[in-house]
Amino acid sequence: MNKKVTNHRQHWQVKLLLFCFPLLILTACDRGERASKPQSSAIPPTPAASIDEAPTITRSADNAVQPTPNTEQYNRIEDNQFVTVKNQPLSTFSIDVDTASYSNVRRFINEGQMPPKDAVRIEEMINYFTYDYPQPNGDRPFTISTEISQTPWNPKHKLVQIGLQGKRIASENIPPSNLVFLIDVSGSMEDPNKLPLLQTSFRLLTNQLTAKDTVSIVVYAGNAGLVLPPTPGNQKNKIISAIYNLKAGGSTAGGEGIKLAYEIAKQNFLPSGNNRVILATDGDFNVGISSDGELVRLIEDYRNQGVFLTVLGFGMGNLKDAKMEQLADKGNGNYAYIDNLQEAKKVLITQMGGTIFTIAKDVKIQVEFNPAKVQAYRLIGYENRMLQAEDFNNDKKDAGELGAGHSVTALYEIIPVGVQSDVKLSPVDSLRYQQNQVDSQAYQNNELMLVKLRYKEPKDTISKLITQPLIDENVSFTNASNNLKFAAAVAEFGMILRDSEFKGTANLDQVLELARQSKDVDLAGYRAEFINLVEKTKSLAVSQR
Repeated sequence: MNKKVTNHRQHWQVKLLLFCFPLLILTACDRGERASKPQSSAIPPTPAASIDEAPTITRSADNAVQPTPNTEQYNRIEDNQFVTVKNQPLSTFSIDVDTASYSNVRRFINEGQMPPKDAVRIEEMINYFTYDYPQPNGDRPFTISTEISQTPWNPKHKLVQIGLQGKRIASENIPPSNLVFLIDVSGSMEDPNKLPLLQTSFRLLTNQLTAKDTVSIVVYAGNAGLVLPPTPGNQKNKIISAIYNLKAGGSTAGGEGIKLAYEIAKQNFLPSGNNRVILATDGDFNVGISSDGELVRLIEDYRNQGVFLTVLGFGMGNLKDAKMEQLADKGNGNYAYIDNLQEAKKVLITQMGGTIFTIAKDVKIQVEFNPAKVQAYRLIGYENRMLQAEDFNNDKKDAGELGAGHSVTALYEIIPVGVQSDVKLSPVDSLRYQQNQVDSQAYQNNELMLVKLRYKEPKDTISKLITQPLIDENVSFTNASNNLKFAAAVAEFGMILRDSEFKGTANLDQVLELARQSKDVDLAGYRAEFINLVEKTKSLAVSQR
């Protein structure tokens, strides 16, 4: 054969090999990855026949990988406005023990990007942290603490802190639990920070259970199925094996999964125990009972039968934050976002009692401001937890739940009477048929406001009332407690991230100063992590100028 022809043929053989080799490697890796993952015994792999079930990775004409579209969903948040006491002396809201917003915001910042404004729910950021509130005595499930000082981002104003501390219960004293793990194994859960992290998280929770507890596992993808029938909590190997045998694939019949999980929980109902469905998902429901109305009605019906719901969010890119928050709210439960193993330990080990055991339900707060002392007020956060004044005494109105050991913190920014604030208050026309008159006694005491709280025991339908006045003792912010200083730092950080119209002189340097001053005893390192997160945000802001 001609030597020139032979060299030419070898030249093209080499080019062909160089072109095909990466494709061969990708194919081999894909086969190896699929072979290494155990198959679910409940749901067989769904063939990728339809376009909407195909992998989300796409390639351009030059074979470059294209980024997966971001379909995360957040409800729009409008900051609470300042309200004049003369026209509206009562402020009413439901408590919120969710913490998902903080860990989700942390995920964005650690990835080098600012979070969407509507992902920042300030009350969830504040309530991510514990505070040094006293433990309750006697029969009450929680204590109420109040404090007032100056507002760091607007010194003309004052900042009021209301803190609730739930009674801590030793794990051995927590009533038996009937738990149903409802696990999303649809195709969208295949990423490492979804199903694999979820499996590790549920292993941690399983290790905390005892023989008095019962665990069932329901999964859903193209359809829903029972993977593990009710199993005693001390049969850990059996439960953990069932968890690790799960495999992601198929579309998302989330509604059908929730329905089956509740049916299993109801069949094994413990009249004197804790009955709860724990849903773990990215929230991407697209098959079955997927409308918000249908899901909410289903969850509310079982809530009224004593089966509560906890929601754990995982992953990124298609996180349906708004839907998961709503489901947990309607299910008498809490919503946490797990972005790493450390967060899983916090939610499912350190705070396990609060995550799975409710000590008070339908907890509402109503504040009556003294018009002789307060010109206007603004509740910081809780925008989607606001209630009408008449809802406070209505025991049929659903509100938030408090878990064992949980704390809840709320902050009001107030404008004292006589202060010329730079905040513009919306004028209200004078009344034609009646007039607002201030009781003379309001001028004769130092009460700034009256805090009223209603709650129900977990199995009761009639609420109990607690009232507690707040006296203004003119404490400077320098002498305020570390509780107030740290909560103020987190609130200020949230207002900066949201670019709130009420952030005043707030800046990241001031947030860092407050947080460092009030770091206090930080055995778990959560406050130190917050300081690190603010420093990252500061660097990120500089790089994006």
